Amino acid sequence: MRITIDIDENNLSRLQKITGEKKKSPAVTRALTEYLDWRQRHQFVERVRAGKTDFSLSNEELEARDVYETR
Repeated sequence: MRITIDIDENNLSRLQKITGEKKKSPAVTRALTEYLDWRQRHQFVERVRAGKTDFSLSNEELEARDVYETR
């Protein structure tokens, strides 16, 4: 999808340096994707901290599952 947006040139330049992308469009796409992923993880952590999740595994069960999955 194509859209037109106004982005401050200094911010766009910083964004390209941070993402390592030489072209503007890939830099914006990468930054947006990374932000959305971070935001989703952050919201999940906040739900867990507030006790608003029904995740039923105990810490021991999670650790056992992690060990099993890395083999």
